[in-house]
Amino acid sequence: MKGKALSLFSTLALVLLLTVQAQQQGSHLTGTSVNVSEPGSSVRIDISRWSTDGEREQLVASMNPPPEPAPNAQGEGGRGAGARGGARGGARGARGGRGGGQAPAPFDPIASLTTAIGKAPTIGYIWTNEVAGYSIKYAFRIPTPDGGQRVILATNRRIGENALSWKTQTGNPTAYDFTLLELRLNSSGAGEGKASLTANVAVDGENKTIGLENYAAAPALLANVKRQ
Repeated sequence: MKGKALSLFSTLALVLLLTVQAQQQGSHLTGTSVNVSEPGSSVRIDISRWSTDGEREQLVASMNPPPEPAPNAQGEGGRGAGARGGARGGARGARGGRGGGQAPAPFDPIASLTTAIGKAPTIGYIWTNEVAGYSIKYAFRIPTPDGGQRVILATNRRIGENALSWKTQTGNPTAYDFTLLELRLNSSGAGEGKASLTANVAVDGENKTIGLENYAAAPALLANVKRQ
């Protein structure tokens, strides 16, 4: 019995080790730019590790509005005093505009996501024809039924913002300060990539990640993508 328990423990430890190694093991991809003012530029993507579940959950949560605060619970006397105080405050506000406090600004999921991406650790780089690379702050992969993968990356800067060669030629530019890049690869590790430069970002509830809202309608940014 003791031997079986030890064997089971060893098996579980091996599974855990392989899971951690798979998460830590990154990936390397290449591609070329398309639908920009100077297409054909080489792009290299170096992912040192994949985002953890906790890091993924933080980005997803950043796009969800925070829960509304619960109303203050008061006793009978408190309710009466509160009602009278509220009436007096309302009257003062009606007369002089001093009664009510300033309403909080509406929740902005993109602003919240931008902040969350900026705080995330750097786990790789995207290299274009520009001098400096782009820090990868999020890297997540989703297996597809055909044996391929969806690879979702986020960087805290807008790709090509200061490079005329990367000016998009198709689609309406978004105003995001970050870039979300979504790659679709087949079973051989080849495919294309589209980006939030001209496509909206949304939460993919089914896969519990962020992604492009309408991948099919977005123009490609990278062609000839290959996993190395």
